[in-house]
Amino acid sequence: MENVAPDQARAALEAAERARRQVADEVGLPRAYWWGMAAGWVVLGVIGDLGPQWLVIAATLAFGAGHSFVASRLLDGRRRTGGVQVSAAVAGRRTPLVVIAMLIGFVCVTIGLALSLDADGDAHPGIWAAVMVAAIIGFGGPELLRVLRRWARA
Repeated sequence: MENVAPDQARAALEAAERARRQVADEVGLPRAYWWGMAAGWVVLGVIGDLGPQWLVIAATLAFGAGHSFVASRLLDGRRRTGGVQVSAAVAGRRTPLVVIAMLIGFVCVTIGLALSLDADGDAHPGIWAAVMVAAIIGFGGPELLRVLRRWARA
């Protein structure tokens, strides 16, 4: 270590920081999480349009409880794959807040779409709105999380 030139030390530190950022960029939730949430979203849309009010309330509570159970184990974003489990310092402590903000955003988009479809005279606006948002969740959830984590510096 005594014979390390300053430029070599700087290059080594930059390489280590670049590697840390690459690992941090890989932090997220497993793909199955996103498809499970998308499926639940569609089920809630169907129940919301076709089911009685008591069932809508019960299904929403069950979805919330189920998501809470799963998310409590995955929401820190550190276990996206079985191969790598990063520390909380690398994963960022804001990841749960980003996911919750995403959920609130998905709810708002679903409601807005359903209201627009209803105003247009669609027979089942809740189902179609849920299917559209579920497609966003299933296909784009990990990418949205990655972008939002970067914006939130999580």
